[in-house]
This record gives sequence, structure tokens and C-alpha cells, in this order.
Amino acid sequence: MKRVLLLLICFLLLSQPVNCSSSLSFNSSTPLCHSHQSSALLHFRNSFSVGDSNVYCDYYSYPPKNSWKMGTDCCGWDGVTCDPMTGHVIAVDLSCSRLQGPIHPNTTLFSLRHLQRLNLAHNYFYPSEISSKFGGFANMTHLNLSESYVAGNFPSEISHLSKLVSLDLSLNIGIMRIETPSLKRLVQNLTHLTELVLNDVDMSSVSPNSFMNLSSSLTSLSLSGCGLKGRFPDNIFHLPNLQLLDVSSNYNLTASLPTHNWSTPLKSLDLSTTKFPIDLPNLISNLKSLKALYLSNCNFTGSLNPTFLSNLTQITSLDLSYNYFGGQFPWSLLNNAGLTSLDLSGNNFTGQLPNLSTNWTQVSSSNSSSNSESVSQIPSKLVYLFLSQNLLNGTIPSWLYDIPSLQELYLNNNQLTGQIDEFQHDSLRYLVLSNNNLHGPLPISISKLVSLFRLDISFNNLSGSVEPNIFTNLKRLSEVDLSHNPLLSFHTYSYNIADYTLPNLQDLSLSSCNISEFPHFLKSTENLISLDLSNNQINGSIPTWLLEVKMDSLYYLNLSYNSLARIGHLPWKNLQVLDLRSNLLEGPLPVPPLYTYFFSVSRNNLTGEIPLLICNLSSLQYLDLSYNHLSNMIPPCLGNLSNHLIDLDLQSNNLHGTIPSTFAKGCYLRSLKLNGNQLEGSLPQSLVHCKNLEVLDFGNNKINGTFPLWLENLPKLQVLILRSNNLHGAIGNPKYKFPFPNLRIIDLSHNEFHGLLPTNFFKYLKAMKNSNADKGGMKYMGDRYYQDSVTVVIKGFFLDLVKIQSLFTTIDFSNNNFEGEIPKAIGELQSLKGLNFSHNNLSGHMPPSLGNLTNLEWLDLSSNKLTGEIPIQLVEITSLAILNLSENYLFGQIPQGKQFNTFTNDSYNGNLGLCGFPMTKACGNDKGQQPPPSSTTQEDDFKFENGFNWKVVLLGYSCGFMFGLGLGYLVFSRGKPKWLVNIVYGGRHNKVQRSKKNAHGRTR
Repeated sequence: MKRVLLLLICFLLLSQPVNCSSSLSFNSSTPLCHSHQSSALLHFRNSFSVGDSNVYCDYYSYPPKNSWKMGTDCCGWDGVTCDPMTGHVIAVDLSCSRLQGPIHPNTTLFSLRHLQRLNLAHNYFYPSEISSKFGGFANMTHLNLSESYVAGNFPSEISHLSKLVSLDLSLNIGIMRIETPSLKRLVQNLTHLTELVLNDVDMSSVSPNSFMNLSSSLTSLSLSGCGLKGRFPDNIFHLPNLQLLDVSSNYNLTASLPTHNWSTPLKSLDLSTTKFPIDLPNLISNLKSLKALYLSNCNFTGSLNPTFLSNLTQITSLDLSYNYFGGQFPWSLLNNAGLTSLDLSGNNFTGQLPNLSTNWTQVSSSNSSSNSESVSQIPSKLVYLFLSQNLLNGTIPSWLYDIPSLQELYLNNNQLTGQIDEFQHDSLRYLVLSNNNLHGPLPISISKLVSLFRLDISFNNLSGSVEPNIFTNLKRLSEVDLSHNPLLSFHTYSYNIADYTLPNLQDLSLSSCNISEFPHFLKSTENLISLDLSNNQINGSIPTWLLEVKMDSLYYLNLSYNSLARIGHLPWKNLQVLDLRSNLLEGPLPVPPLYTYFFSVSRNNLTGEIPLLICNLSSLQYLDLSYNHLSNMIPPCLGNLSNHLIDLDLQSNNLHGTIPSTFAKGCYLRSLKLNGNQLEGSLPQSLVHCKNLEVLDFGNNKINGTFPLWLENLPKLQVLILRSNNLHGAIGNPKYKFPFPNLRIIDLSHNEFHGLLPTNFFKYLKAMKNSNADKGGMKYMGDRYYQDSVTVVIKGFFLDLVKIQSLFTTIDFSNNNFEGEIPKAIGELQSLKGLNFSHNNLSGHMPPSLGNLTNLEWLDLSSNKLTGEIPIQLVEITSLAILNLSENYLFGQIPQGKQFNTFTNDSYNGNLGLCGFPMTKACGNDKGQQPPPSSTTQEDDFKFENGFNWKVVLLGYSCGFMFGLGLGYLVFSRGKPKWLVNIVYGGRHNKVQRSKKNAHGRTR
């Protein structure tokens, strides 16, 4: 009241020399904040704990609020604004304050009735429901709850905030929902709204028509990733003040963009990953004010015209990524002097980046003639450049090292060559050059990139040594990946550990870096999340100093393919992925930390039994103890883990006893491999509970009983190996209408099965019938954490499929007592790669339907009682690399032509009635034929068991799948493939990659 009277006196006495400011300053020194509001703020703030830093906030270096203290004027607190006239708190900004805990329904925050602005973004209030009391702030104009982890249905009471100008509820991914009635009330009542940001709020049940009546004053509308589907209302595109529209990542949302008379002030448009039909020339010609255009993974109605792109001079931010455009790289886009962000990742652009200089010049003559136009100037304001996953070649041009504003450079997954030059400025935050052909040393200027957050130069040909002091000044560095540079040497020593602290390092990958010991700078790395030192020469044991480092954040540790001899107790309690495969570990099996979900210690020299403590790992999903010397019985409790175990691999040990029979309902097992042990008894029928089973490998044991007909009830089973056991009896008829619909590999060899071959099973092997099912590309069995391997046998030659390609199909029923004829139904299995019925008692003629197996690469019917002629239809199997029909009663002329001209006598030995090439016995009046010269000069035969001759393989092979060793997934079964890359790599935590749209906190 005193202040009001004083102002009134000043107003009435304007003509008098009254010093109003002097009088007012006296009163302004008194506290303006009301005590009950100060207490309410403190009570609200103190109801939360302080958690870890938010990644978004770290990026912008927002500090937590720390000036809030009792007894001080709250109007001077960080983030608090008061009305200068009344002293009421009118604005509170607690964004990025690391607050953690629920917002209680009766929190004192709701007592601040005069609030006009409230920003609680980027905290962790889960599991809070978004309270209806937010609708009680009658004067609220700005409300920001972005990435605050408030959940539940959006309360309709917020639509009571009739003065609201800005509403941001974005990035509460998967936990906040808006239903149609609430959204309609919001749109209808908030007539002053200018900014509406609802990115990642679940609106999957909302009709897009609910947005039709949005305020005409709206300037910004962001609806990315909301699950919207159907047709977006056309009138949105004609809102008179709309400057930003983002409907990206609504996969089933479509609309018709205006084609003419589209008058709009739009400056930013994002239609990425929608079903909007995009006519790019028309779009640009209509949007005269457009500065930012994001069209990643879109549905374009025409091809990309590089000439047209050169006209985009007004665009400062352009994203055309993942549209699979081809042709020459559209370098003309770099003509734009105002360009700040360009993303052309995930296309098929070819050619080289232009070699420009600060002087106006022409594109390097090394480019094609179509690229001979002049380039006006370097885009000197460029901040973000993403060109990854293209077909670019040549060297990285010098101008890219000399852009003072450049913060993110992604050139990974191309074909770039040459050395990495020195960077001239220290602005870079993300430098990703992985998967290219770059060579030479790591540039010294890396050490000066003080803002660097991520460095990834993996999978190149870098050379030279990397000194640890190169990272001395990079205090913000969070991710480092130098792995798989075979000529690079990383020095692990440190003379003064205090000089080499990396306080923010979270992800370190030095796989295949010629490291012989653990890097010493790890002593100061307490925030590490992921550590990959695989494929090196580290020996001995994990040093004591490393075990004493407090790394509670560590969840991924990969030490595979080293020479470690000992592994003790690991103190890092939150470790979830532990990969120790292919070392020299001895002694008893180590038990990983309690929360581990991936544990592999395969291909070591571990002894003793499997400890019962393994069964206490309630989070365990992947357990691989294969290729060791473990003995005793399989703990029965492992069967109880099947309700969360996905892959269990115990093959090639010395385990004995019976297989656990406690596979319960709800079993999650996808792969179970017990091959190469001494297991006895019958197969546990409780495996029928494991409906997700894809791989069952019980080969090379002492299992007895009859064929497990109940396995046909497993709908996803693809691999069944029962080789070399004591199984007996007839196969029998299937009990289900469509047995084994997905079976691709079946091996019943070396048992005592008898009776007829199971014709009724062969009729329904659907996965072996469709030869075109997997033409879409290389697919392998398994998932991102674990990929299946299996051993296949070709006449005694054992090969490991380190990864099982989904198109690999084979049947092996050899070395049993099957009798009768070969079923004609075999000819329907057109995707078969291999068929082995050898060493049985089969009789009758070879069915001509075998000629339908056009993908067959090996066929072994030897050592049976087959009669008749060799069907001429077999000549049409042009992929056939191996043929063995020896030791039968076949007669007549051997078919001629194509692959049959490459087979030698060994394919037909013991069939005294056969004649013609390559046999010396002539047919009728023909003279005996000799093999061509290329077939007569042989090295010494490589004999397999049962007399099969390796030279048949060498001569018969032309373009077959089986011996395409260049594919890189076939290795000899006894070896330890040091060259294999880490197949658990996908289990590492998702990399944080900032995109060009930082205002919305999007990640790449």
C-alpha cells in the first residue's frame, strides 16, 4: 500500500523536482517475496532428491539451482521471478535441476496461485501422474513439463488455462497419453495458444481431425512420434501464423500437401518418416519463407534432381537422409553460404566431395563432367554435417577441417581414403569417421578439441601409436572408439595418472588395437558404462588396481579374444554384459555379478562343475559355457531359469548325467545346445513348454529312446540335431497337421533309427520348400546379443557355421537303418542345400523328382541298395558341388553335361553296372572315355571316413554356397577364430547422438 501511495504522489507532482527513484530504491531493498511462497518453494524443492545429470542438460551445461536458502529473498533465487509490484512469485524455472522423485498431489507448488510461467523440464518425476491441479493456475501462460517423466492420461483440467500461450509436454515417451475428448477441449479452449509441443506423447487413439480447430494464432506445432494415424487435416497448412510444423515419426499419418496458392509463413517443416506424398519441387516453390526442411525416410513422388537442389539457397537446415537416393553427390547444396545443417545420410550417393578453397574455385577435375559448375563459397556457417552410409570415395577435402562453427561431422560407412588431416578449430563435439578406408596416424589436433564429446574412428586402417596424453585436455569426452584399426598401437602406460583423467568417459572401445595390458588411465575413470578391450594381446589377469576402481556404472565389459589366464571376483555390481570368450582361463567357472544378463566364457580351459550359484542370477538371459572342460552334472536348477533364459550353450564339455527335466510353462528358451558331452537318458518332454525354441542341438551324447515326436509341436523350431546318440526305432507319422513348419536343418545321423523314411514329415517341411523365401539379403539366426552357431558334417568333414544363415537348409539321415524307397516328396524341398541318406538300407530307384532340387549343392546316397539308372533330371542341378552315389547297384549310362562333367570315378565306385564318362567302362559300342586333363591331374586324395574322396569337392565345386569361405562365416570346428569381430557388439548401450534440432532435444 505504501508503494502505491508513493507512486500516486509522484504522478501528481510531476512538475515538482521530486526524486521518485530515490524514494523507491529505499523500499526496493526490502524483501519482496512473500514468506508463505518462499516456504512453498523450498518445501517443493526439498521433496526431491538430486539425481544424475540429464544428458540433454549436460549438453547445454545447465547448472542445478543452488541459491535457494531459507531467510533469503526468494525473488533473487535462481529460476524464480516475482511481480515487482506485488512480490508474488510469477515464474519458476527448475529445468535441468536433477530433481528426482514423484510430484505428490498435495505438493506446495500448487499453492502458488499467481504463477504465470512454470518450467519443470528435464527432471525425473516418475512415477508421478500428471495432476489435474495443474489446471488451477488461472494466470498461467507458459507450462513446460518436457522430459519430466510425468505419466498417465492428460487431465482435461489443463484446458481451463485459457491464458495459456505455450504448452510443452514432449519427450515423456510412452508414459503420457492424450485421449480424444481431452484434446478436443484443449484445442477449443486455448484460443491464445501460439506454441504446442506434444512430441512422443501417446495419441495413438486420437483422430487427427481433433486438431482442426487449433488457434489461428498458433506459430509452432510439434507432434513428432505421437502414434497419429489417418489423414492430417488440410487446414493446418493454411494457419496464417504457423512458422514451425513437425509431424515426423508418425508412421501411418498421411495428408495432401497444397499444390498451389499455398500462402504460409512456414519457416520449419518436418515430415520425416510419415506417409505424406512429397513433391519436392512443388513443396519448395510454395514455401518461400522456409529455412529448415526435414524429409528423412519419406515417400517422394519423383526422383531427386541435383539441378533443382542448387536452388535451395534460402534453406539453412536440410535433411534428406534415408531416402536411398542415388547418383552423384549433390555437391551444389554446398553453394549455400547460410547453410548450418545438412543431413544426406543413408542414401547411395557416389563420387567425391568437392575440393574447395577459401577462394572461389571450381570443383576438382577428378569429379565427373556433370560436376563442373562453379561453387561460390564454402558453407562457413556449417554446424552439422551428416553424410554417413553412402558410397562416397576419395579423400576428406581440406575445407572440412577449416570450418570454425562445425560441431558434428559424420562421414562413417563410406569408402573414403587418405589420411585424416589436422583440424584448424576446436568447435567439434562429435567426430565419427568409422567404417572407411582411412589410413595414417591419428591427427595431433585431436588433443585440442576441448569440446569433443564423441570420437569414433573405428574400422579403418590407421597406423602409428596413440599416446594417452592425446586425451589430456578432453574433459568432456564421453565416447571413444578406435577399435579395429589393425596397424594402430595404443600405449596403455601413464607417467602421471593425474594428468590423464577423463571424468566424463562412459564408453571406451579399443578392440583390435594391439594392446598388451589394461590402460592405466582407467584408474581415474569412475563413470565408465561400457569397456571393450577384445581382440588384443592382454594376458595374465585383471590387475588389482583396476579391481579397486569404483565403477558402479559399468554394465558392459568385453575382454574376449585375449590371453587372460585368470579371472577373479569382479566387484562391479551392476555389470550386465560380461564377455570372456576365447581366452586361456583356467580353474573353476567364475560366477558373474548378480544382475548379469549376458555371460559368455566359451572356448577357455575351465574345469570343475557348474556352480549352483549360477542359478541365483535372476536376470540371466544368455549363458554360453561351451568349449571348456566342465564336468559333473548339469544343475537341475538351470531348467528353472528357462522362464528368463533365452540362449543356453553348454556344448563341448565333459558333462554327464541326464538333461534337466524342469522346463516350466512360459519357458523363454530360444536356443539350447548340449552337443559333445556324455549326457544320458531320454530327452525331457517338458521342452514342449518352450514355444520359442529355434535351435535344439543334442548331438554327440549318449541319449537313448525313440524319436521325440512331440517336438513337432514347437512352431518356431529351425534346427534339430540329434546326431551320434543311441536313439532307435521308427520315426512314425506326425500327430499334427503341419509338423515342423520352420525346420531348416535336421541331422539324425549315426543313430539306430529304422523303418521307412518319414514321407509324411517331408511333405510339410514348409521352410525347405520355398527357395525364394530369403532372397531379400543376408539374414542370420539369433538376435543382437547372440547369434547361433552349429556344426555341419559332410562325410566326416566338420565345419562350424559361426553364424547360421537363414537360407541354409540340410537333411542328414546317414548311418542309420532306414529302408524302402526314397520318397518322391523330397523333390518338393527346393531350398535344400544338402541331402545325405548314405549308409542305410534304402532300395528302389532314385526318384526323378530329385532333379527339382535346383539349389542342391551336395548329395550323398552312397552305401545303400539303390538300383536302376541315374535320373537324367539330375543334370539340371547346376549348383551341385558334391555327388556320391558309390556302393549301390546302379546301372546304365551316367548322365552327361554341366556339373556331371566334373565328377570323377569316386562318385560312382562300387556300381558295377554303370558306364560312360568318367568310368573307363564304355556303354554299348562306345569306347571308354577318359576324364579331361583338368580332371586327371590330382593331388593325393584326402580320404574321409567311409571312403569319400575330397577331390570330388575340389572338382565339383563351381559357385556353390557351402564353400563360399569368402562369406566369412565358415571356419574349421577346431580353431579359435581370432579374426571374428565381437558379435555381442549390438548389446552395448545406445550411443547418444545429437541431431540438428536441438530445440526439441531430438537424438539421432
